[in-house]
Amino acid sequence: MIMPAGRPLLLPANPKFIGITLMMALLVHMLLGLLGWYWLPDVLAIVVVFWTVHQPRRVGLVLAFLLGLALDVHESALLGQNALSYVVLSGLANIAQRRLLWFPLREQALQILPLFVLAALVEWLTRLVAQDAWPVWTQVLGPLLQAALWPLVGALLLAPQRRAFERDDIRPL
Repeated sequence: MIMPAGRPLLLPANPKFIGITLMMALLVHMLLGLLGWYWLPDVLAIVVVFWTVHQPRRVGLVLAFLLGLALDVHESALLGQNALSYVVLSGLANIAQRRLLWFPLREQALQILPLFVLAALVEWLTRLVAQDAWPVWTQVLGPLLQAALWPLVGALLLAPQRRAFERDDIRPL
């Protein structure tokens, strides 16, 4: 197996770990949504995009749609507003998946930023059409913070999958 220089080998992600991280991100997003601050990043969107890029066979459009519907119900929003945004985000992440995996997490953040901005635009446009509500200028900070958090979230989610370079009897990995 040919790997880029300096990159550790990754074990396949445990489906239970993927599910737990998605549920934790959903709960964090719901708790942050109670504050009502528009500039906060969408933690669930970061985790959905991460798993769509790193595990495209396990996390895809259907799961993104279901998580978006759960957010629509929680936020009492137009049914399908967040779901549409998450499906667009997951679809674009799936398209960019092969290219993104060649870059380290810091460089991936720059390439992920347009995806987060486009998903926010879809959400703002549906909100504008359905509820006649103009976006607040502080909502621009959300996608920027999501891209800034990408390396941190990526490092946390990849940590359980890292394989040691040299296996010995002392280390369990």
